[in-house]
Amino acid sequence: MIYFDNSATTKISNGALEKMTEVARLHFGNPSSLHKLGLDAEREIEDARRQIFTSLGIMRGVKGELIFTSGGTESNNIAILGVVNSKQRKGNEVILSTQGEHSSVENVLCQLEKSGFKVLRVPTLNGELDLDFIRENAKGCILATFMHVNNETGAVYDVKRAFDIVRECSPSAVCHSDCVQSYMKVKFNKKSLGADLISISAHKINGAKGTGALYIDPNIIKTKRIVPILYGGGQEENLRSGTENVYGIAAFGQAVREHFANLSAEIAHMQKIKDYIIKGLENVGGVSVNKPKSSSCHIINVTAAGIRSETLLHFLSSKEIYVSSGSACSSNGAHKASPSLMAFGLSADQADSSIRISLCPQNTEQEADALFEAINEACIRLAKK
Repeated sequence: MIYFDNSATTKISNGALEKMTEVARLHFGNPSSLHKLGLDAEREIEDARRQIFTSLGIMRGVKGELIFTSGGTESNNIAILGVVNSKQRKGNEVILSTQGEHSSVENVLCQLEKSGFKVLRVPTLNGELDLDFIRENAKGCILATFMHVNNETGAVYDVKRAFDIVRECSPSAVCHSDCVQSYMKVKFNKKSLGADLISISAHKINGAKGTGALYIDPNIIKTKRIVPILYGGGQEENLRSGTENVYGIAAFGQAVREHFANLSAEIAHMQKIKDYIIKGLENVGGVSVNKPKSSSCHIINVTAAGIRSETLLHFLSSKEIYVSSGSACSSNGAHKASPSLMAFGLSADQADSSIRISLCPQNTEQEADALFEAINEACIRLAKK
């Protein structure tokens, strides 16, 4: 089995699984309980919180500045709706985002448009943010939400420059970045990113599914520019009510600890495998690699002319080679060309013939060789003549 679909999900690491099992067996108390079992569970959560703070370059973070969620989708929803709901409507509010955002951002924005918000989507041709578009449209912006790494093309967006421009035009704007695909794949910290709100997810970095986090800048909390969207017992400093997923959070912290300790070596290895794959695919007839100007070490988007992406995906799957035909986070079965790939500059036909290859630090050149052979066979057997 060869797994090249790590942007959809990763295999939980042995260390994270062991931590999860240990906490489930020994620290199963409710972290809101005041007895020893509750305090032990709370301690596991705080250990994970400190580890994530460290990974974001934050040395003295406090509880309310990092809230645990059920994953990237909830983190993005809290960030966007929490900011929007904190405002008193005037009727001329602008929200800036990008063309081709993840559905957990885009679908929220579509609902806000129906409520009367003016949502403007920044062009991302060739994987670059159109900074001039931002400069021309940022006046009156209350929220800018720009993904850091595009989940389909691997493009790394210069969100720091984009946020700086937004703040020049609208000093009170809140800036959010979906970092689910960049966290532990691209080196960044809170300062270098320039975001007020940062969304991350555990299962993209060898943690457990069902766990995520949202970093919130203390100034946003102080000025009350975010409010909860869930109401209940007031957990996570009243910003995300509901009993915490202690097992998942502890595993999240362990996964972060493992990656953060070896981040430079892991990024270098994935970049090496990515370069090897790109070089190999350039020798396969009918295949083109869609290369952003600046790209992450772990995502490769490939177009195989004349072969539907689903057809190629199933062909590779029959050989136990697993890739993706796009984001795995949409499950409604609707078939349409990827907005993200079309924003990148592909035609609808090209987007419909593209697959995503996404890496982890354990992938090897031998696995890449098997991928080349399988894609080459597919192009010979399946491409429309």
